[in-house]
Order: sequence, then structure tokens, then C-alpha cells
Amino acid sequence: MSQSNQSLANNPADPTTNVDGIDSSTTENNSMEEYYQLQKTLRIVTLCLMVIIFFPVWIFYSLNTALNYVLGASVGVVYLRMLGTDVEKLGKEKSSLGSRRLGLFALMIIVATQWQQLNVLPVFLGFLTYKAAIVVYTIQSFTSIRE
Repeated sequence: MSQSNQSLANNPADPTTNVDGIDSSTTENNSMEEYYQLQKTLRIVTLCLMVIIFFPVWIFYSLNTALNYVLGASVGVVYLRMLGTDVEKLGKEKSSLGSRRLGLFALMIIVATQWQQLNVLPVFLGFLTYKAAIVVYTIQSFTSIRE
């Protein structure tokens, strides 16, 4: 171990340095950078899936059904954003996840059931688009690891 690493490892007064002499704030910043990149990737994949799925739904069903799907997918993107914000704050500011996201989902379903122009199934399936984006991301990550 070099002299500078020994002095870092033996300095208990420096809370940002761990036993190996690695700056934990740098490690935390790298982890947060990866997390922000993951959030951005999931949002982009969700939006791409929304656009890709919109056209076949419009062609095979109707414009109204496709717009119902887009409404649900848009709420899914907002839900994903809220989830990311809650997870980011977990441990720093919060000790548990909130239930605002559940309220958003419930509001979407209530509006879809009460408004005559909306159909519940396309709205619900559109909402689940963010989950398809997670599956796509997982498959992509798994295949890149194997190569």
C-alpha cells in the first residue's frame, strides 16, 4: 500500500474515506450517476414502446382505443418518475416508500370507469407499458453481460 493510501486508510477523522482508501462520496456519486442513467433509459424505452404500440392499436382497433392506451402509458411514465423520485429519497430523507403512486393509479382507473369515452382495459394495459420497458431493459442488460 502506498504512503498516501495508508494515510487515508488510517485517518478515522475523514468520514468519506473507507478502509481501502477509496473516497465513498465518489463511489456514491458514481452510483447515483448510474441510477439517473437507468431512470432516463427506462423513461425513453417506455416512451418508445408507447409510440411503437400506439400505431398497431390504432390500425387493428380504433383511434379512440389507441388514445386510451396513450393515456394509460402517459400515466405510467408519470408513475415511473414518481417511483424513481421516491427510491432516490429512500434512505436519505425517507425510511419507507409513500403511497402517492397508488393514488395516481387509483385515480386513473376511477376516471377511466366513470368517463364514457374511456375504456378501462386499454388504459390499464397502457399503464403497464413501463413494466414492459423494465423487461426490455433487463433482457438487454442480460444479453450484453453474456457477450
